[in-house]
Formats: sequence, C-alpha cells, structure tokens
Amino acid sequence: MQLKYRLLEGKTAVVTGGARGIGKAIALKLALQGANVAITDLAYDDNAKATEAELAALGVQGRAYASNAAKYEDTQNVVNEIIHDFGRIDILVNNAGITKDGALKRMTEDQWDAVIAVNLKSVFNFTKAVQPVMWKQSAGSIINMSSVVGVSGNANQANYSASKAGIIGFTKSAAKEFGTRNIRCNAIAPGFIETEMTATLPEEVRKSWNDKIPLHRAGSTDDVANVALFLASELSSYVTGQVINVCGGMNT
Repeated sequence: MQLKYRLLEGKTAVVTGGARGIGKAIALKLALQGANVAITDLAYDDNAKATEAELAALGVQGRAYASNAAKYEDTQNVVNEIIHDFGRIDILVNNAGITKDGALKRMTEDQWDAVIAVNLKSVFNFTKAVQPVMWKQSAGSIINMSSVVGVSGNANQANYSASKAGIIGFTKSAAKEFGTRNIRCNAIAPGFIETEMTATLPEEVRKSWNDKIPLHRAGSTDDVANVALFLASELSSYVTGQVINVCGGMNT
C-alpha cells in the first residue's frame, strides 16, 4: 500500500490577512499539505469564519483571529495567543496589505502612513513576535508578500511601491540575521493576480495588463499559493533571502 506523504504534516503556519484573496489561498494550500493554520485579519467577520470552517473541513486545526497587523502590541498579543493555542509556529506568511493609490502630487500623509503601516510595519511586527519561538525551535520559514511594483515601481502607487520595496530589503536583512538558527526568510512578488479587487477592473484595463504579460493571462491566487508552499516546505531548505516573481514573465 502506498502511503500518502504531506509536506507540512505537524507544522503550524500563521497567515496574516488570511481571510480572503491570496492569503486565504495560501492558508488552504498549506492546510492541504497537513499544516495547522492560524489566520489573522482585521476583524473576525463572515470571511474569517468561512475560511476557518474551510480549514477545519480539511482535517487540520484551523482558527481565525482578529488583530490589527499594523499595531505592535496587537501583534504581540495575537502571536502569544496562537502559541498558547497551537504550541508552536513553524511558518509565518506576512500577507496583510492595503492599497491607497493616487498620484504623488495629490497623495496625503494619511494615505502614505496607512499603507506603510499595514504593508511594511506589519512585517516587522509579526516577524519580531514569532522570532523568539522560531529561534528556540532552531527552525522556521518566513514568507513576505512583496509585489512586482516593489521591484520595478509603478505610477500612482508611490506608497504601495515603497512599502513593497521595503519588504524586499527587510527580507534580505532578516535572512542574513536568522540563517545561523536555520530560520529562512524569502519574499514573493506577485504580478497581476485575479482577486476580488482586480475583478472589478474594466475589461479594457484587464486586457491591457494581459497583453503585457508573456504568458498572456492573469495569475491565480493558487499560482501564488503554490510558490508559498514551496517556500514553506523543506523543498526549499537551501533557499533564503530570495525574491521570487510570480508574474507570468511580466518582470524579467
């Protein structure tokens, strides 16, 4: 009889912004490979409850937590709660993010501060909070969600681009600091991905994007989740400090 082997059996993953979109796809993908999964989001709403139920249906321990990832104290508290409930944290996916796009000449300080806080400070907050437990375990994988606009920039997204570029610098620095304890830190830079947000774009805009992509299609949340699974598992045990573009060749 052939035994089924799951890549993340016995591991615990934390996925921020995990109630929907890319975060949800990653949470479910990790759970399918045997990981127990804690997701965090700003509110314990219908989306969070639905994802929590889907995780439980996969036969793993799954739980949703309300937490503001941009708040340092909130993050410390929720990570302590997760450690109490799950006993360990092996994988952290820093996925929480927002956009507040606009031309730089009209961008307000509040728009800038909000995006930097949610997208970039949250990565610091959660990495700081999980680092002691991973340090004690002498193992861990941290996956930070950047973007192709963090690599190449984009008009009308100065705040978003800056936050995602900052994540890349943070990732490379953390990888160098944590490597001696077998804690890996990598980033994913998605391109044009089909989500609830992009689904509302006009058809001509979507076509324009697809025409620029060598594979001539938008990516799916599963495309991103598959790369996250690779980085979360021992398949990538010698990969750290890297940025993997998931963009269909748009950024080459």
